[in-house]
Amino acid sequence: MRNVVVVGVPRADPAVVAELATFGVATVHEAQSRGGYLGSGLRPVQDGARIGGTAVTAVCWPGDNLMVHAAVEQCGDGDVLVVTTTSLCTDGMVGELIATSLASRGVRGVVVNAGVRDVAELRALGFPAWAAAVSAQGTVKQTPGAVNVPVSIGGQLIRPGDAIIADDDGVVCVPRLTVADVLEASRQRAAKEAGTRERLASGALGLDLHGLRDTLAARGVLYVAAEEFRE
Repeated sequence: MRNVVVVGVPRADPAVVAELATFGVATVHEAQSRGGYLGSGLRPVQDGARIGGTAVTAVCWPGDNLMVHAAVEQCGDGDVLVVTTTSLCTDGMVGELIATSLASRGVRGVVVNAGVRDVAELRALGFPAWAAAVSAQGTVKQTPGAVNVPVSIGGQLIRPGDAIIADDDGVVCVPRLTVADVLEASRQRAAKEAGTRERLASGALGLDLHGLRDTLAARGVLYVAAEEFRE
């Protein structure tokens, strides 16, 4: 890895990203063929937050957030800071002070594939954060890394400028060059789900709506009267 700060990164269309965020992580994940989900290890530190923004990435060494500070300078209105480390780390890489600086620049939130701290203060500040851990242990600021280079979290590639959608279900990444297509697929999926929701609310069963009775039969599942059942 080169120790660089890449500037002038192209970003996904903010209007498209904003609309993508309205559909939420689960729908966007499904709309891109179950792709882009950064895994169940990233959890929100607050309830009910939903954000959409464009990725500014930072690669740090474990226990060292020097490059987070370098990344803050590259963040602007509508961005989401995405932080990862070169090996496993649970230290608090981002806390209240960095969040305050990011918020002042219009950053939507932060995704940290390590730890965050000052959770109560983050919640009071109203600054959304998703992290792999919560830890009071802080960091030093000594070791160079990189800003705005491609990173991998949960087996998913995140490039600077990609769309990041995050909510109570976790975090999903949408490649910058496919955001328009994924938005259209999300619209179609949401419309289909609206029809399904209406039918379920009226008493229909998922077994029938999805043709699952045939699936059960094909898998050898039998319906047996209670008085006839023997384990």
